[in-house]
Amino acid sequence: MTGISVFRLNLLRAGYLLIAVGLGLTLWPEILDPASHWGLSRGVVVAMLGALSALSVLGLRYPLRMLPLLLFELAWKALWLSRVALPLWLGHRVDAGTAETIFACALVIVLLPVIPWRHVVATYVTAPGEPWRRQGAPG
Repeated sequence: MTGISVFRLNLLRAGYLLIAVGLGLTLWPEILDPASHWGLSRGVVVAMLGALSALSVLGLRYPLRMLPLLLFELAWKALWLSRVALPLWLGHRVDAGTAETIFACALVIVLLPVIPWRHVVATYVTAPGEPWRRQGAPG
């Protein structure tokens, strides 16, 4: 067993469900609309977030195996908030569109208490990694 309680696993599932439904309702109609045309940047964002929402469905079944997905979600939003939003905010240059994106990205804070951080550290930080080469002589 994983040592993670069913309650914590279900909290994780709620996090995946939030991503899948939230992005699903906002992005998938645009993705499925054959009349949608995107520029390069918008196309990258829609494709990435569409994949994130689709893969979040797997997190409902495999909440611990899909943890890297939540970590990716936290990482890119923290990076964007610190590198893009914060300088704009400090310079008093936040427009309505940026404010909307800041709010959407800041919602990632709800994932912080959901993620089993001890498990993350034990699995991805302190556990030995896989070997880079084959060990020993073949056969």
